[in-house]
Amino acid sequence: MPPGDDDADLVAGYIARWRPSSVSPQAAAFARQVVPAAGPGGRERAKNLLWAAARLADYAIPLGLDPAPEVMLHPSVIERFARCAPGLSGVARRTLRTNLRFIARHAVPHLYPADVPLPRERAKQPYSPAQIAGYLALADAQPTLSRRMRASGLVCLGAGAGLIRADLRAVHGTDVSCRSGGVIVAVRGARPRAVPVLARYHDRLLAAAAFAGTGLICGGTDPGRRNITTPLIRSLAGGAGLPRLDTSRLRATWLADVADLPVRPPRSCTPPGSPAPSGSATCSPAWNPPPRPARSGCPGRPGTHDPAARPGGDH
Repeated sequence: MPPGDDDADLVAGYIARWRPSSVSPQAAAFARQVVPAAGPGGRERAKNLLWAAARLADYAIPLGLDPAPEVMLHPSVIERFARCAPGLSGVARRTLRTNLRFIARHAVPHLYPADVPLPRERAKQPYSPAQIAGYLALADAQPTLSRRMRASGLVCLGAGAGLIRADLRAVHGTDVSCRSGGVIVAVRGARPRAVPVLARYHDRLLAAAAFAGTGLICGGTDPGRRNITTPLIRSLAGGAGLPRLDTSRLRATWLADVADLPVRPPRSCTPPGSPAPSGSATCSPAWNPPPRPARSGCPGRPGTHDPAARPGGDH
């Protein structure tokens, strides 16, 4: 908070009277010259800034530098002082450098231009249901059965399971299986996991997996090649109002659909010993976890407990 008129007068008077014996008069004069430009908000803050500027000048003047703000407060001079000044602890060096940079941004702002904002990657816009339906229609319109299966599998793995990049390219037909009334994709590679598929893509993905067999659903023989999906994406380009297919937007569509699910699957939907699915999807209650073994003093039925039992008893 900037000081009031009375406080500003007190701070200005303190700066004008500041003549410590621990630094040279020339260094103290330099500090009194540059600190008012920083507008310190109080006497203690002014004292800290004066001390930093005086220590810098006391270090740089014996080296032959001109005690001018544009020379002393140059970024290279401040950095050399913070690194090479003798007799300073690590904490003192960091504090002095911070205070000196604060002074310099006000006293010589042309040497410290404002940071240019860097571009940020925004989240991809999900596809609308009509656009997904359009891509699936384009997949069904491909001239050969193999291309129809690969294109359909690409859309289903992206929008139905949220797979992109290497995870998408490396899915074999045998990695897709039915489990607990749903469809699971076993993802391998650096982050192996089992991913449930959204219900609306079950039939198409199972058909594409059955056609691929032990081969890759998206085609090719080497999943390390990053251009495997390029011919499929190119074949799905076109149609009224359909942009070029983007697998990142397919994943964004999957994330949006998962966020709209009414209920997240409970942990018990994953059988013991199997990898936990990443993401949420519908889960059938057909699979029930086996009952827990009864412990001594507890009923055998899971989830029941004797409220009269005391801690430290036979449990």
